[in-house]
Amino acid sequence: MHNEFTAVFERDGEWYIAYCPEIPGANGQGHTKEAARQSLAAAIALILTDRREDGLRAVPPDAERETVTVE
Repeated sequence: MHNEFTAVFERDGEWYIAYCPEIPGANGQGHTKEAARQSLAAAIALILTDRREDGLRAVPPDAERETVTVE
């Protein structure tokens, strides 16, 4: 699946701090902008996986499940 999110970068001394406004709690950091970007991408993936698993816990076993693709 292909998803695109906004990454905002700020400097804090020797660190780059990154966050994603669309996903509360998704933050990253690194000594380079690329390291902060990778850290943020990992945080986004972790949050989305957790939210997906948490949301599916309440789905009844006899409910129909399909995949919807958003481009």
